[in-house]
Order: sequence, then C-alpha cells, then structure tokens
Amino acid sequence: MKPEDRSQYVAYRLEKAEEVFQVVELLVENEKWNSAVNRLYYAAYYAISALLVHSQIPTKTHSGVKTQFFLHFIKSQKLEYTFAKTYADLFDWRQKGDYGDFFDFTSEDVLPMLDPVRNLIDALKSEIYS
Repeated sequence: MKPEDRSQYVAYRLEKAEEVFQVVELLVENEKWNSAVNRLYYAAYYAISALLVHSQIPTKTHSGVKTQFFLHFIKSQKLEYTFAKTYADLFDWRQKGDYGDFFDFTSEDVLPMLDPVRNLIDALKSEIYS
C-alpha cells in the first residue's frame, strides 16, 4: 500500500471507530445491550486495524487483528495490558452476543465497558499520531 493510501485508510478507520462509538451511545440510551456490545467491539476493531495498517502489520481475519495487536503492542509493552483485556473481552462477547442463542447482555455488562473502549480508541490514536 502506498504511504498516501495507507494514511487515508488509517484516517478512514479511525473515523469509523468514532462513528461506531457514537452509535454505541444511542444503543445504550435505548437499552439495546447485545447490539451495543457488537458496536463496541467494532469501534475497537476499527481503531486497532488503523494502528496495524499504520504500522504496516498485515492481517486477514479478526483473529489475526487480535493476534498481531497483542504481539506487537501489548507483549512489547508499547500499550498497557488493560487494552488487551478490553479487546479480548469484546472479542469473546461479540461472538457470544451475535451467535449464542438465548443470551442477552445487561446494562451491568455493557456500561462498565464504555470508558475502557473510549480509552482504547484514544490511546491508539495517540500511538498513531505521536
């Protein structure tokens, strides 16, 4: 990918992360907890994808994004472990919420994740633009 294309892609993914996080706030207001978890996951996923593309680390799958993020930014201690925990929980929760039958998240599950995801997105933006 050309540097200018990479820069545009990174900006686009970060914009999507922000947009999706705003949607989360609407879902929370309307108590749509499973959908909020899905959107929280995607807000984090878009931001992590932006970081990986910025860093020229290729991925092809959601699991690949998780693996490369952990390997290059958590294990190396460039970013705090709490961000790995937040993303790992969202990764698992999205699977459970999207594909698990008769499973519903509650406000007690979702509300405590809002600040950690906001902090994750902000930290990734700082890492990209530092």
